[in-house]
Order: sequence, then C-alpha cells, then structure tokens
Amino acid sequence: MISPAQTPTGELTLRTLAMPADANAAGDIFGGWVMAQMDLACGIRAAERARGRVVTAAVQEMAFAMPVKIGDTLCVYTEISRVGRTSMTLKVETWAQRYLTHVMEKVTEATFVMVALDADGKPTPVPAL
Repeated sequence: MISPAQTPTGELTLRTLAMPADANAAGDIFGGWVMAQMDLACGIRAAERARGRVVTAAVQEMAFAMPVKIGDTLCVYTEISRVGRTSMTLKVETWAQRYLTHVMEKVTEATFVMVALDADGKPTPVPAL
C-alpha cells in the first residue's frame, strides 16, 4: 500500500503490465521501455487537451529510483502543468504496482514538453479550455 505521504500526483493515464520481453536477463525492465510508456501517456493526455495531434518536443531529466520487475503493473500519472501557445508541459510520475500485491512504489518522474500540430505537421495553437 502507499502511504498518504507517497501518493501519486496527477491523473492515472496509462496502466500496463511489464512482460518478459521488456526485461533484461536479470528480470529488470528496460528503462527505455518505461520511458516509452511515459511518452505514450503524455501523448494521450496532451492530444486530449489539444484536441488533435501532438508530438514530443523534449524530455527533461529522468532518474530511476528503483527497478520495475517482470509482472509489475506500470502506472503512469500525468498532470498538465503549463499550456503555452503551441506547447504543453506535463509532469509525469511512474509507479510500479508490485506483482500480486497492492504495494505501489514510485519508480521515476520527468517533465515532458509536447507540441500541438496541424494536419500539415506544423505547430498549431492549443485551444482554450
């Protein structure tokens, strides 16, 4: 279980199961796979806000506090912290629900910058709420 002091921040945007194909020989999930899931979650959340196509422009500092293991459920939480003219900044937290338990542990966090695009692939204004 998570203590109140260690509660995820943001909206649960993506949950997925860590599988053997995503791991190294020791059973640790590849960091790149975790980052890809975070990117997917940001894409979902930003596209909903932009009401259209978005792309990742930047990922700011990411460090892993602990490994994700085969069988863990990866839970990605996102929060839009800033909306500019054509871009959005999202704070992302990734937690592992440990295999067959209710234990949740924070694995990593990062800041992603997403840009809204029009049909021609050019930056376009993010609509007002």
